Order: sequence, then C-alpha cells, then structure tokens
Amino acid sequence: MEIKGVIPPLITPFDKNGEVYEEGLRRLLDFQVEKGSHGVFLCGTYGLGPIMTVEQRKRVLEIAVDQVGGKMAIIAHVGAASTNEVIELAKHAEDNGADAVAAVPPYYYRHDDETVVEHYRQLVNSVNLPVYAYNNPKTSGFTITPSVLVKLADVGVKGLKDSGFNLVEFSHFVLEVGSRDFNLIIGTEALLLPAVMLGANGCVSGLANAFPEVVVDLYNATVNKNYDEAVKLQLKVNEARRILHIAKSTAAACYAMLQERGVDVGVPRRPVLPVTEEERKRMKDEFVRLGLLGE
Repeated sequence: MEIKGVIPPLITPFDKNGEVYEEGLRRLLDFQVEKGSHGVFLCGTYGLGPIMTVEQRKRVLEIAVDQVGGKMAIIAHVGAASTNEVIELAKHAEDNGADAVAAVPPYYYRHDDETVVEHYRQLVNSVNLPVYAYNNPKTSGFTITPSVLVKLADVGVKGLKDSGFNLVEFSHFVLEVGSRDFNLIIGTEALLLPAVMLGANGCVSGLANAFPEVVVDLYNATVNKNYDEAVKLQLKVNEARRILHIAKSTAAACYAMLQERGVDVGVPRRPVLPVTEEERKRMKDEFVRLGLLGE
C-alpha cells in the first residue's frame, strides 16, 4: 500500500498495569479510518515503542493488521538500540502483513556515520519490505544529514521520516534524493504545507492522533493547490499543536483529548504519566475555542 498522506504516529492504548489495551487499540484504529487518515505509524515516539517490550510491539502490529489491514497503510516502527532486536521486529512485521518498516538510528550509545549506515544495511537485507529511516535527533542522539541519507539510499533504504524540524535541511534531502525512487515524509504537521510543496509525499502527524480531520483537510488543500485555505489550516494546526504542549507530554495529551472525543484509549505506559486535571481542563477549553472540540 502506498505510503503517503496523513499518517498518525499512533499512540498505544495501555491498561493501568502497562499491558496493551487491545479493545482501545482497535477502537482507535477504526477512528483513524473513519476520520480519513491514510496510514498509521506504530510504536514510534508517540506510540511509546522504546518503553514497550518486544512482544508488546509485535502484538500491536498484529492487531493493527487484523483491524485495518488493506484499509490504510501500516508502518511498523522497529527502531531499537540493538540491530538484532530491530531485525527481529522487522521480520515479524513482514511475516504479519505490514506495508513498511521504519527505524530510528540505534540510540543510547554514540555511533558514527559508518556504523549507522551498516545498521540500516543489515536491516534492509533482512526483509523484503520498504525500509524507512527515521530522523529524530532529539531522541536518538544521531542526526541523519543529507550526505548520510545518500548513503542510506545507496544501501537500499526507500524513504525517510524526517522529524528534524529543519525545513532548510529537508529541502537539502529533496535535492539529494528527490530524483531517486525515494519517499520523503515530513515528521511533523507543523511543516506540512511547506514540506509538501517542496516534495514531501505525506506527514507523520502527532496531532492527528486526536484531531485527524484538521490535518487531513490541510493535506488535501495543499495537494489540491488551494493555498489560501492551506495557509489558514496550517496556522490552525500550529495553534492546535501549541495547545497540546500545555501538557508535559504531547503523547499523554492525545490520550486525554481522545477521551474528550469519546474514544477510550486507556492510559500511557509508565514512566509517561497521564495529564493532570488542570492540564486537561486548559486543553479542553482551548480546543473548544479553536472549534476542534464541542462544548
């Protein structure tokens, strides 16, 4: 299935014991299909993949394919500190119907460019699915530069989710690999309009967990070249992002706002804490003012 459009980095519903809340996950997946999202990015930063067990990550992928496989693109984030763990998760994703896998560079330890490129080469060689690199310097401690991206493309990486929040650098990615068979996805809705105009094929949008409609509207206005409307929607989206940041964790904020929309998605997994009641009330009031929540 083609990887494009609005792709929420899906939060993972958990129960109070930190186990995957299957009913909540199925409910959230159906919600995303209903609201027009084009795919889901599983077990990434919003999905709390790095603090989940391998078996939990596998189970989330299995549930997603069972619930919405064929209805939307399913990307399994398989990034981890260990190459062996990444390959194990990638093979499982391939065997169980994922459309693509993605991986942040191996984290915790500091690695040079050659080590990271070799890590991705081994991942690419382990599966027959498209492999996406995930540039998130803030969490991984490694920055995928344009020169590194060229090397990744040379070893068979097929796309990039760029969460570097640097539009100039994103334009350099387009210049380096835009003419190749390579799929560029911007990793934030904050830059959706300019990134798509530069050549991005879609957006992994944290905000779209709770409010997919406004991000889908922004994407559609942009690809249809209705730029006056797109500018208005981009500013609305960025204001909504600012509201999410009232909470200490924007992922936790999405759990709370989905509950406000009547979608029971349980709670985050520790150490991530739910939002406070004060944060919830402030966010709710602001989203009502913005027109994204009803009274």
